[in-house]
Amino acid sequence: MWRALEPVHVVVYVSREPREACADLGVKGFWPSYFAMRAAPLGAASAELVTALFYNFSAAMVARAVPTVWEAAAPERFLEIRLAGIDAALRRLLGSKTLASPELAEAAAIAQEAARAAPTAGRALAAANARLEWPQEPHLVLWHAQTVLREHRGDGHVAALLAAGLDPAEALVLFAADNAIDADWLRERRGWPEAEWAAAVERLAGRDLLDGAGGPTAAGLALRAEVEEHTDSLAAAPWEAVGADRAGRLVELVAPVVATIVAAGEFPTVNPMALRPLTTAG
Repeated sequence: MWRALEPVHVVVYVSREPREACADLGVKGFWPSYFAMRAAPLGAASAELVTALFYNFSAAMVARAVPTVWEAAAPERFLEIRLAGIDAALRRLLGSKTLASPELAEAAAIAQEAARAAPTAGRALAAANARLEWPQEPHLVLWHAQTVLREHRGDGHVAALLAAGLDPAEALVLFAADNAIDADWLRERRGWPEAEWAAAVERLAGRDLLDGAGGPTAAGLALRAEVEEHTDSLAAAPWEAVGADRAGRLVELVAPVVATIVAAGEFPTVNPMALRPLTTAG
């Protein structure tokens, strides 16, 4: 379900409309606008809070954007910008026919039902987004629903990483090794200094989770699998509430939307999440 729906959410960070609106406020660059829009539901959050909840970014990278972004505009303004921006972006990408289609309305209704069923106890980012007023138009309902669902999943993923004893840098190093992602590329996109990254590699090797070449050991692969299984388990409640048939129907309905987003280049196929979009119902 995450593969099927996540590209709908990511448009808000990739497309030009939200970022241009942030730039008009004086918040320029991908990462400052990302932190401002994603953290806005929390209110004027401190750098320490954003670092804690986002988990895998270095504290120094977050501190370069937060709380400076709140000097440019209040969090409520960034909430307006991201909703208006995603509205404009999806209208441009999908066109009026798709926006008015019964299929999109059906997809939005199923996604909203799932999002409303997502438990938020202990899940700060999910709770912060779930308390926001729901938009009315189907494409925005779909986007907001996935925003709640992906933060619900992400909050659970952090819990799984904590249970596995993986700190933020260690989690990224092991993730990169497991998914054959260029380590330097991922390190730079999460703001980790080389020395801190190397120290995380050393700690993981000391736990027999990485081998001498930096690849995952059998124990490392098993721990990664355990983390993903735990994450999936913690993310299951919304989809259990919806039921397998309607969840499958949602995948079918959203696949053309995601395919359009991907074809337009509005979703980075090489990304720090190692996400391969599910663009068909198969």
